[in-house]
Amino acid sequence: MPFIPHTEKDVAEMLASIGAKTIEELFDEIPGELISGQLTGVPPGLSEMEITRLMMERATTDGFYQNFIGAGAYEHHIPAAVWQITTRGEFYSSYTPYQAEASQGTLQLLYEYQTMMASLTGMDVSNASMYDGATALAEAALMAVRSHKTSRRILIPKTVHPVYRQVVRAIVSNQKIEVVELPFNTQTGQIEPESLSEFADEEFAALVIPQPNFFGVLEQVDALTDWAHSKNAFAIGVINPTALALLTPPGEWGNKGADIAVGEGQPLGIPLSSGGPYFGFMACKDALVRQMPGRIIGRTTDLDNKPGFVLTLQAREQHIRRSKATSNICTNQGLMVTAATIYMSLVGPDGLRRIAAQSHANTLELVEQLEKINGVKRAFSGPVFHEAALTLPAPVTEVLSRLKQKGILGGLDLQGHYPELGNTVLICATETKTPDDLQNYAGALQQVLG
Repeated sequence: MPFIPHTEKDVAEMLASIGAKTIEELFDEIPGELISGQLTGVPPGLSEMEITRLMMERATTDGFYQNFIGAGAYEHHIPAAVWQITTRGEFYSSYTPYQAEASQGTLQLLYEYQTMMASLTGMDVSNASMYDGATALAEAALMAVRSHKTSRRILIPKTVHPVYRQVVRAIVSNQKIEVVELPFNTQTGQIEPESLSEFADEEFAALVIPQPNFFGVLEQVDALTDWAHSKNAFAIGVINPTALALLTPPGEWGNKGADIAVGEGQPLGIPLSSGGPYFGFMACKDALVRQMPGRIIGRTTDLDNKPGFVLTLQAREQHIRRSKATSNICTNQGLMVTAATIYMSLVGPDGLRRIAAQSHANTLELVEQLEKINGVKRAFSGPVFHEAALTLPAPVTEVLSRLKQKGILGGLDLQGHYPELGNTVLICATETKTPDDLQNYAGALQQVLG
């Protein structure tokens, strides 16, 4: 709050009315050893000018780098209008609509967002967002198990983001759901549909299909989706929304399309802000809508035949009986969704296609330049979107450290997550990179490798 509205007299009157002499007496049930006392480590207050100077000095200690790291969080250009509009009072103060129908502006924005995401993913319906991509995948796994009814096993490829896999295990493991990991082809960086034959006699509630996968490689989504359906399992797509401007949407994978689509919405107008906040998205086929967590906004007409917006489905325990709740999601990351909706509205379908195409072209150009350096080669032969894994002739940790000294964040060391890949780095180039940026990276890597 910008100020505390109660005067000392107000506080004294409130304490007197409940029979307490002081604030401390009001909270006397707190054990003494838990009370911190005076905040002796807090420095004296600073003026506006002083605090501005301090924060600018601290910001500069982070340095200014050319960023070639992706791995689930991407540096895209965000038009200035996106956050100028998002932070207007009308949007900034409208978050979770507890008196929903009184917040027609908020509901309309969420309705427009759902419409855009359903169109982008090729699915029947979208909810009003999740915490982030990782928890959205976990919710999709729970949703598949509830809908399948006979199996409590989920098949997840190792090409899915390793953090996503960790989050899924953390959330579903205590609900007696088994997560089975599917190995990938170390030559192509993909899941080979033929490798699924070893699971032919096993039952699964769902198969998770990343597109593109963690290595930036495009999976054979049609064959994988059809295999899942042939096993009476659900197909869960984990997707990059920017890539969908160019790639076949999950709703059109295989003969029937994926059943659930989830992912991270950060590429849609959310800046890289020291780790967040982000937001997840989820879309599904009509048949599963009753199992979808979160909330769904609908459009209707009132008694005067005027259009209006309502909370159509509400799946959390605050709104319905706890035994029927599908999730305890307590927020819809409304501000991030607002920014994403405005971003998609301003950029439009053609703009999103140009962004995706330029990102793809920049990555291919960067890979081509880096492969000219002795000992540098692509780790996988599969086609990529805007990320690629490269094998280096030197320890990746040392190479990245020396690149950082030259003002370049050169990528993500994959050895911690995939030790079998050895000295492999994951690089990313989006539409924000110029030809000079790509040449600068190549020149710096050439110097580092000597």
